[in-house]
Amino acid sequence: MTIRSTAFKDYGEIPRDHSRAAGDVSPQLQWSGVPEDTAELALVCDDPDAPSGTFIHWLVAGIPPETTWLDVGADLKQYAVGRNDFGEQGYGGPHPPPGSRHRYFFRVYALSAQTRLADGFDFEELNRQLDANTLAAGTLVGTYAR
Repeated sequence: MTIRSTAFKDYGEIPRDHSRAAGDVSPQLQWSGVPEDTAELALVCDDPDAPSGTFIHWLVAGIPPETTWLDVGADLKQYAVGRNDFGEQGYGGPHPPPGSRHRYFFRVYALSAQTRLADGFDFEELNRQLDANTLAAGTLVGTYAR
C-alpha cells in the first residue's frame, strides 16, 4: 500500500498547522493499493523518538475498505477513534521536546477482519487486531522540530 499527504512529503517537515501547538488539526492523508479482500482499514500515527518510548498520536479503526483518503481535520464520527498518549480521543499533533526533531509514522493497515473496536480503544487493543489480521500496510513519515 502507498500512503501520502498533500501537507508534507515522505520524511518531510510536517507543517506547524498540524502540530499540538496549532490545535491538533490532522493532516490530509490518501492511500492506494488496498487488497481486494480487505474487511476494514485502520490508521496509527506514532512517534518512536519520544523520550519515554513510542508515543501514540492517533488511532482510527473501522474505516471502510473503499475509503481512499481523510481530509484535513477529518470528521471521524463514523469510525472508531482511539485514545492517544496525551490521554485524549482523536489526533494529537507533533509536540517533541524543545530543541529536538522527531519522526512521526502515519500507517494505514488493511485488515482481513473487522476489529469491532469502540470509541476510546487503546493501542494494545488495536495492536492485537493488527497482529492477527494485517493483509498489507503503507507508511508515510513526517518530521517535526520545536
